[in-house]
Amino acid sequence: MRVLRVILLITLAFTATACSKFYTYTGPEVTRVVVDKSARKMYLLHHAEVLEKYDVGLGFAPAGHKGQEGDGRTPEGEYLIDRRNPNSSFYLSIGIDYPNEDDIRRAREAGVSPGGDIFIHGRPRKNRKGGRDWTAGCIAVTNSEMRDVYNMVRDGTPITILP
Repeated sequence: MRVLRVILLITLAFTATACSKFYTYTGPEVTRVVVDKSARKMYLLHHAEVLEKYDVGLGFAPAGHKGQEGDGRTPEGEYLIDRRNPNSSFYLSIGIDYPNEDDIRRAREAGVSPGGDIFIHGRPRKNRKGGRDWTAGCIAVTNSEMRDVYNMVRDGTPITILP
């Protein structure tokens, strides 16, 4: 009996810890994410209402639209949230469907790869106290903010990234 009680307590402690990262968001639906690169802000919107606002870090060379793999720029334009990774090495992440057809066409015309794997994510330990713009083109928030973003934003949500 004592062994079963210990196993139950360990299981409950593990479950509470694991589940504290993820909760069920029951507020208004996030209908759009807007990132204003020049202001370094990200907004989660329910139609015209701002539900949450975050300071963000961008790619290490943030000015301008991402043109090719490795340029350090964060894309600009209209995209969709298309995937999520609870095991990301950048804490948690949700994917942006970059590159779109226009991005691929522009890169092909320039004879370069458009790159890919653009995400909204947290900060790994080595970048927790780093500068503001340190990603390879992604959008970074704090880990506690990323827990909220991960739980609030669903796949298929439009994201607008402004210059």
